[in-house]
Amino acid sequence: MNLFDVYPLYNITPVKAVDCTITDENGVEYLDLYSGHGVISIGHTQQHYVAKVKEQLDSIGFYSNAIQNPLQVELAQKLGELSGYDDYALFLCSSGAEANENALKLASFHNGKSRVIAFDNSFHGRTSAAVAVTDNKKIVAPINAQQVVTFLPLNQIDLVETELQKGDVCTVIIEGIQGVGGLDEGTTEFFQALEKLCKQYEAVLILDEVQSGYGRSGKFFAHQYHNIKADIICLAKGMGNGFPIGGILIAPHFKASYGLLGTTFGGSHLACAAGIAVLDVIKSEKLMDNVNAVSEYFMKAIQQVPEIIKVKGKGLMLGVEFDFDVSALRKKMIVEKHIFTGSANNKNLLRILPPLTITKAAIDTFIVALKESLAELK
Repeated sequence: MNLFDVYPLYNITPVKAVDCTITDENGVEYLDLYSGHGVISIGHTQQHYVAKVKEQLDSIGFYSNAIQNPLQVELAQKLGELSGYDDYALFLCSSGAEANENALKLASFHNGKSRVIAFDNSFHGRTSAAVAVTDNKKIVAPINAQQVVTFLPLNQIDLVETELQKGDVCTVIIEGIQGVGGLDEGTTEFFQALEKLCKQYEAVLILDEVQSGYGRSGKFFAHQYHNIKADIICLAKGMGNGFPIGGILIAPHFKASYGLLGTTFGGSHLACAAGIAVLDVIKSEKLMDNVNAVSEYFMKAIQQVPEIIKVKGKGLMLGVEFDFDVSALRKKMIVEKHIFTGSANNKNLLRILPPLTITKAAIDTFIVALKESLAELK
């Protein structure tokens, strides 16, 4: 049997990873400035994380959600404390797409409506409703297109209000900072007006923080820069430092009932152990302080590269934009300079999503390699 060929692959086989360094089968070391799509939050094979997962695996790795699991309670309490949403409820699942699916479903149950407002260049996942609210026709199958979705440009609140006034909008879903789309984001004025209008027209405001959450922006959630609260917040990626876990934070005015939501693997003992370890390390190592310090250093250091026309994003969720397609540049950085970065729908953008433990010295390494690569490509 062969693998279904849906991923273009670099000829690199990682066999070991520690913190921000990945080692391949030939002993070549790579600087990881991408974290596998922003998944590695506290560093590869972090000591406390590894110990916590191993210890849990020795006890019990999984049982269904039909029994008591105190680890879920511990995870919820620690997440509420660190995020500032301790009065919200947590539903656990296994991925970002699943988190967004459950958020959309819960919103529709809540107000009985079905139309969704999403935004140009958004990415919310590859399953059913999540892909229907993703602005990429190439990955939306006909079976997904049955969802009723209206896509609008960011930062044009009058267009949002025009749609909300029609009375059939179930929910507005928006990323704290767009990831795959290319690091665009709403302004504070836009987010605050969006929160107000959703309340006025009884539409649920969903904040997709799957990539922009968990400290990556320099605050626990990117939308917290705008002094707003969402009705539902979607989580995944950095939540488990590589272990599959996702979830949604749900405002107190949503009422739970048995069978309303469900999952097989979500909230397993092993997933919760991983999730607890991540929160422990973010808190004990003051990783959000590191995010802000390294981000500030990056913004100054990147000014050494005159070819860059713009730096987008916040914290360690950054996009470095040029006036040319960066595909060759990114390939050179990986293959020759041994530095992982990411791509976006914006073909002129390099995405920088390192572990939150990244150092200023690593940023210096990146800047040197970037300058060399640009010179060599001329």
